[in-house]
Amino acid sequence: MNLETTLDRLWKIAIWAFVAFFILNLLALIATVVVNSFGTRWFGTWLPAGFTFRWYFSAWREFQLGDVLVTTFQIVGTVVVLSALIGVPAAYGLARRNFPGKSLVMALFLLPLLVPPITFGIPLATLLYRLGLAGTMNGVILANLVPTVPFVVVLMIPFIEQIDPRIEAAAHVFGANTGKLFIHVLIPMLLPGILAATLLSLVRTISMFELTFLTAGPSSQTLVVSLYYSVFAAGVRAGQSIDAMAVIYTVSSLIWLIVALRFVNPTQIVARARKSPTL
Repeated sequence: MNLETTLDRLWKIAIWAFVAFFILNLLALIATVVVNSFGTRWFGTWLPAGFTFRWYFSAWREFQLGDVLVTTFQIVGTVVVLSALIGVPAAYGLARRNFPGKSLVMALFLLPLLVPPITFGIPLATLLYRLGLAGTMNGVILANLVPTVPFVVVLMIPFIEQIDPRIEAAAHVFGANTGKLFIHVLIPMLLPGILAATLLSLVRTISMFELTFLTAGPSSQTLVVSLYYSVFAAGVRAGQSIDAMAVIYTVSSLIWLIVALRFVNPTQIVARARKSPTL
C-alpha cells in the first residue's frame, strides 16, 4: 500500500468521522428538546424523573397555538395559491419567449432567492408600513410572495422546456386558444412540476422567518414567529412548554417536507435545470 492510497483512505475516514460527529450532535440536540418537552423534572440525570403530555396542553393554551396554526395555514395557503397562479404563467412566458432584456428579467427573478431575506426585508417592511399593510395578514402575504413567486418560476421553467412545442402548435391548429391550451393541454402535463413547486413553496413559506417577523402583527403571526416570541417567555413560562412548541413546529414542517419529497426528487429538478438553456 503506497503513501497516496493511505492518505486517501485517511482522508475518507476523516470526512466520515466529521459527518458522523455532526449527525450525532444534531440528533442529540433534537432528542434533548423532544425529551424535555415530555419531562416532568430533569436535573443532573440522563433522563427526566417522569414523562407527561401536560406541557403540550400548556403550550397550546398559553401561546394560543390554535389561532396561530389557523393563521399560519391561511397565510401559507394564500401564498402558495397566488405563487402558482402568478409563477406558472410567468415561467411559461420566460421558457417560450425570447425578448430583449430576458437575461435581466431572469436575474431579477433569481435575486430574491440569492440575497438574504433580511437584506430586502427591511426596506420592504418599511414600504408596507407606509402603505398601512404591515401588521396585517395581507402585508405578510405580500412580503412572502416576493421570494416565493421567483421560486416557483425557477422550478417551473425546466418542466415547461421539456414539453415539445409541437404539441402546443398542434393544439392551436385544432382551434385551441391560449386559455384552452393552458387548461386542457399544459396543466395536465405540468401537474407534477406544479405539485412539486407548490409543495416546496409551502415548506419554504412555513419556515420563512425574517419577512414574516418584519411584517407581522399580533394577529398575523405564523408558527415560526410565535415560536421566536415564546423564547423570550423563558423564565416566565416553563421551558418545557417552549420545547413542546418547538416540537410542534418541527413536526408540522417535517410532515409537509416528507409529503413534498414524496412527489418530487430534488436531483431530478437539478438535472432538468442543467438541461435548461434558460437557467
